[in-house]
Amino acid sequence: MKINQFIRERRKELSMTQEQMAACLGVSSPAVHKWEKGVTYPDITLLPALARLLRTDINTLLSFQEDLTEIEIEHFMNVVDKTAQEQGYETAFQMALDKIQEYPTCDKLLHVLTYYLEGALFLYDVPQQERYKNVLEGFYLRLSKSETAEIRETAIVMLISYNRNRGDFAKAEELIRSLPFSRMDQEEQLAVLYTHQGKYEEAMKLWEHRVLSGVTRIQTALMNMMEIALKEERQEDAVFYADLYETISKQCHVVKWVAYTAQMQLAAALRDSDRCLSVLAKMLPAMKECWKPQESPLYRHLDGRDNTAFSKKIEDTLFRDLVNGEEFAFVRETAEFDRLMAENIIDAF
Repeated sequence: MKINQFIRERRKELSMTQEQMAACLGVSSPAVHKWEKGVTYPDITLLPALARLLRTDINTLLSFQEDLTEIEIEHFMNVVDKTAQEQGYETAFQMALDKIQEYPTCDKLLHVLTYYLEGALFLYDVPQQERYKNVLEGFYLRLSKSETAEIRETAIVMLISYNRNRGDFAKAEELIRSLPFSRMDQEEQLAVLYTHQGKYEEAMKLWEHRVLSGVTRIQTALMNMMEIALKEERQEDAVFYADLYETISKQCHVVKWVAYTAQMQLAAALRDSDRCLSVLAKMLPAMKECWKPQESPLYRHLDGRDNTAFSKKIEDTLFRDLVNGEEFAFVRETAEFDRLMAENIIDAF
């Protein structure tokens, strides 16, 4: 609520007229009228007396709010994403900056918006990304000093990536060594404790989260091992890692299309048309299926969300790369490629 609205409503709640308020504060009635209309504002020297007269504190009078609630942040995040889709990344970016400036101490807001803006650069294929990344890196630096451990550590991980990509390996290593030991043991101990207390649902949430986190770690490791094998020209090992990536992903019931990402990357690296087409024939239809984690016994207690919108964005990005990207130029002249595109492109664009 704005200050003019607060003054008007609070004055009425106290059954006070504008003339009475003006007399108590030593100002004119028209001055109070202008305050309530939002035409002018009370002089700063009047704020303590005005707050006492309205039986409130200065923070409330000024509608001061240190942080947004998680619900408010989530709602604003949805507005920013809708803006990015309808009006473009630049407009959404400026909207996010305005909100961050309005709540400069709200780490949760800064954390959510920064990670969204980072991901949206890729999802919406934003041109001239460097100027945005410079701002985002500054936000990560701020978040790396957050009092919230989770926010602080994830920000440091992003700074490691930024420094690694620009070739500042010394700084990247310094940041890596600044990270604390994993808190997985704490999570495990809590899960065991909850089990002993009979809090089975709480325990299952922790174990399921650990399974999902573990799968993600394994996927990341296998993808990087495959890339190294390709650089060292160990093709047989690279195929093994890609196959294992697919098998583990399927057995652990993660998002269906994700299981094929290593195979796709391998096919592109080898410029293997047959392998690429075979993977696309499975991956593209899988992208149309939403992931509902609660349907699997592995994630029944997780607060999963429908990832259809996210998968659609990834699908659009993949189609864009397939149609225009140099990485897939080798496969575009095949008849099978044309057939797959004809079957799937309608839903992609």
